[in-house]
Amino acid sequence: MTAGLTTAQLTEKHRAVLDQALDAIRSRAYWSPHPEHPKAYGADGVPGSLDAAQGQAAFEALRGKRFELDQPGTDGWSGSEVSPYGPELGIEYPHADLGILLPAMRAAMPAWREAGPEARAAVCIEILSRINARTHEFAHAVMHTSGQAFMMAFQAGGPHAQDRGLEAVAYALRAQTGEAPASAEWVKPQGKRDPLKLDKQFTSVPRGISLLIGCNTFPTWNSYPGLFASLATGNAVLVKPHPRAVLPLALTVQVAREVLGEAGFSPDLVALAAERDGEGIAKALAVRPEIRIIDYTGSTAFGDWLETNARQAQVYTEKAGVNTVVVDSTGDYKGMLANLAFSLSLYSGQMCTTPQNLLIPRDGISTDAGHKSYDEVVSDVAAAVEGLLGDDARANALLGAIVNDQVKERIDAAAQLGEVALASRTVANPDFPGATVRTPVIVKLDGAKPDTEAAYLSECFGPVSFAVAVDSAADAVELLRRTVREKGAMTVGAYTTSAEVERLVEEACLEECAQLSLNLTGGVYVNQTAAFSDFHGSGGNPAANAVLCDTAFVAGRFRTVEVRRQA
Repeated sequence: MTAGLTTAQLTEKHRAVLDQALDAIRSRAYWSPHPEHPKAYGADGVPGSLDAAQGQAAFEALRGKRFELDQPGTDGWSGSEVSPYGPELGIEYPHADLGILLPAMRAAMPAWREAGPEARAAVCIEILSRINARTHEFAHAVMHTSGQAFMMAFQAGGPHAQDRGLEAVAYALRAQTGEAPASAEWVKPQGKRDPLKLDKQFTSVPRGISLLIGCNTFPTWNSYPGLFASLATGNAVLVKPHPRAVLPLALTVQVAREVLGEAGFSPDLVALAAERDGEGIAKALAVRPEIRIIDYTGSTAFGDWLETNARQAQVYTEKAGVNTVVVDSTGDYKGMLANLAFSLSLYSGQMCTTPQNLLIPRDGISTDAGHKSYDEVVSDVAAAVEGLLGDDARANALLGAIVNDQVKERIDAAAQLGEVALASRTVANPDFPGATVRTPVIVKLDGAKPDTEAAYLSECFGPVSFAVAVDSAADAVELLRRTVREKGAMTVGAYTTSAEVERLVEEACLEECAQLSLNLTGGVYVNQTAAFSDFHGSGGNPAANAVLCDTAFVAGRFRTVEVRRQA
């Protein structure tokens, strides 16, 4: 890892990657500079990176110790993380006196502002580059705070999260440089008189301190877009992790502070706000006048509270939604079943993009394998899930661990809501006997009965899905439309061979502003999105007021201030 480079040297070092990122967000084609295979890291892979054994050793070396950050205003220590796989991490993090830390962060901003958009982008990419070199270490940190299985923690918590961070940097640079040059000479002819002349300077001015409120399930993937969007636009970032998932973001803060210091800036541009048990500092922080930007992923209740009460800040939220799949017909029945089974099972459904409601006509659907009744479709989906997860080793690799007791309670309660088409079973994890591993539950509900609405029109976060019988494809589309409008959705899927049904579903998603995937039967799934190409969320329905990433996600984090001088 290179230390002590100037911003000019960092700009030169990362120019090619930044140019490729800018091209990628324009073309929306596949691109990533961060390898997603574990064997790409180590002596013969990414320069300076940790291999698998080194990454695990680095993670183990953190356990049972204090995590030093040398932040201003440390007034004690906190930390009580317990891995969803069972072991206590035993790591203590600095607890901050915000009356000291926040002024230090604010004082760090003028020099960062003066550095300019390109220098800030280069420093951000250096941070991401060093995080990437430690991907194996981060993977264990994500795994043992979120409950993701190792490979998912490695990919989603590592390269895919890093891609989202870089994507935000690219959008930030384009937004700051696309509207005005750094300076301009203005000359207005005056006929016979001397022309009017002004020299004009345009500066991207940050809003202030940005508060990042992290989540338990995807501590890096959901946090990096906001973190790097704010940092690249000149803001300081205060990182407030979820109390059960501090380590991945503490490591992120550590790397950021190291790079900022080496590049000649105050490390206090990025700081950690860990909290003591039961302290609940997010509400108090969110309304402080120093906080001018908030990024939040989590429950609808707190997201709505932030949008209503943090009036001094620009608030970006990703909340809860009810993701829906319309099953009308298919030309690849076997492929559809396999695709749905994987989508319902991945990370035990603990993703904001996991399908919850499968809307299936009660008269059945047409397929390449012949007509299938509603009962047959539901039974075959259940059998596909059972087949996918029948081997315990493969089940553990796909499901990971249940992240908290509330998810387990929802799994157990789902069986009381209707006829169970697939019962959840407990899977033993021989490597981690303390882990709670559960397969999905699928419940059959009748969409025509009003007393079932409370179940399928509420988000049931975790491996719980409802096979909702509807009268027709048209009724399915209307229920889809209502669900997105009233409850929101991060994803929508549909299977149909009918051009008319496809048109109706697409029109509903365009009007209600939901991201749509059609007829996925291969290795791409409705609950996965790719940085630089796919938009995560739409910002246009109740599930989220922002998109990861688009221009609107970065544009509100700065303002352009003009200074005019008489030439």
